[in-house]
Amino acid sequence: MASSRPAFNYNDESQADKLARKSKDSPFMIIGILGLIGVCGVGAYKFKTRGKMSTSVFLMQLRVAAQGTVVSCLTIGVAYTLAKQHLFKDTKKDE
Repeated sequence: MASSRPAFNYNDESQADKLARKSKDSPFMIIGILGLIGVCGVGAYKFKTRGKMSTSVFLMQLRVAAQGTVVSCLTIGVAYTLAKQHLFKDTKKDE
């Protein structure tokens, strides 16, 4: 008989435990967030030397670069997961 109680109570975990669990579940999300922070840091540094470019155009390009970084990290993560599950499947386990 299966009990109606959940196997793990997520209300009892701290923020550090939650971050550790999320990083184990999807490490490419954490890499994407770190990439986002890196792009924003470089953008903040280069904001002073943008030349005659208007602020709105600079921020629009920064937004596109940040989104591209996160989307590419998540796409690589999905491709890696699919390849690991379907292409590099261990046939000895299935027998």
